[in-house]
Amino acid sequence: MYDLELLENTDVVNELLARYGVKFGIYKNNVFKEQLFPFDAIPRIIEKREFDELEKGLKQRVLALNLFLKDIYDGKKIVKDKVIPEDFIFASGGYMAECEGVKPPRGIYSHISGIDLVQGKDGSWYVLEDNLRVPSGASYPMIARELCRRSSPKTFQHVKMEDNRNYAKLLRRTMDYVNVEGHTVILTPGRYNAAYFEHSYLAEKTGAHLVNGSELVVEDDKLYYINYNGSRERVGAVYRRISDEFLDPMNFNPESLIGIPHIYDVFRKGNVALLNAPGNGVADDKGIYYFVPKMVKYYLGEEPILHNAPTYLPFYEEDMRYVLEHFDSLVLKDVAEAGGYGVVFGSGMSRKEKEDFIELLKREPRRFIAQEVIDFQDIDIVEKGGVVPRKADLRAFVLMADEPLVWKSGLTRFSRNPDSFIVNSSQGGGFKDTWVLYQ
Repeated sequence: MYDLELLENTDVVNELLARYGVKFGIYKNNVFKEQLFPFDAIPRIIEKREFDELEKGLKQRVLALNLFLKDIYDGKKIVKDKVIPEDFIFASGGYMAECEGVKPPRGIYSHISGIDLVQGKDGSWYVLEDNLRVPSGASYPMIARELCRRSSPKTFQHVKMEDNRNYAKLLRRTMDYVNVEGHTVILTPGRYNAAYFEHSYLAEKTGAHLVNGSELVVEDDKLYYINYNGSRERVGAVYRRISDEFLDPMNFNPESLIGIPHIYDVFRKGNVALLNAPGNGVADDKGIYYFVPKMVKYYLGEEPILHNAPTYLPFYEEDMRYVLEHFDSLVLKDVAEAGGYGVVFGSGMSRKEKEDFIELLKREPRRFIAQEVIDFQDIDIVEKGGVVPRKADLRAFVLMADEPLVWKSGLTRFSRNPDSFIVNSSQGGGFKDTWVLYQ
């Protein structure tokens, strides 16, 4: 499906990615370190029939999650009907009381959803995580495809794959759909953010202004962009790449230096759209993930098309017993962590580590989930001149306007460690393009 020319140009493409600044930055021990996000030219290939089924399941899941967010900040019917325990919701670190009763423009909460999946060796797809706050990663396969087209044009003449260059168009359509009145901007915390390349790249591709907090100001319950000549222009939609707590120092974290004072008040009055809406973290909490199949049935009256990895909540006594009895065969995840952090495998712990972890688990059962370890498929990568298998996941992107639209591409991340199931870029992983065939 791919030719030798494409593989031979892997180093060329990586050199170009480095030249364009396609890097991933992380803060560790109060030090900012910027590193390349290594690209592998062997693509993940998904057949049309398989992607069609994935697409149905992704649309269904994102619809249910949006309905859950609408419900949880308003009527809370799903809690009253005892589908999800009330204290489980309010104990979530992503729940924000400030969002109670606030309705975003057009009633959309998660405009850009990043759904992480793995494919088991039986061919079935499993959802590992829902990312509904500021999911990143779409820019990497976009620019990689562009560079691969340049280095190996014949490959793309012969393979009948979907063109992934339409992501910017889909994103712009999503932003315009909820735009209240005025310009659309992409709000970045700045050069030292891990995904700054993506912020600038998407701004260029969508035609939106790339701004930081100092370039936006609130006046008379409206948001304005300070132009290069000092004039002020109304902003109607903000694709913000800043976490909830740092978005507005007057409403959330008062120590934030990167937010815009009173922007949330403008949003609350319906005078600007924020993509994604504040408060979404309650829906992508790893503990709430357990309940998403139940949300699909509750809100849509349908059976879930996509399934979670088998998951247990130590919060429940029955699940706690199961976790303690099968500890060595499970993976434990801290619900507040992301990026591959806070993930431990029972089989990899020493006796003392297990004893300490179980004590912590009993003390803070809401803090963790446990999952069966899915032996998901390996994907070939090029390493040291040869081809070797490595674990990989897929981040699929769903954009919500008048209906959910699934981007016919995605970010495939792989582990460069032959013994690891963790594929995150922050843990040293690499990425691939994802080819979705159209026939």
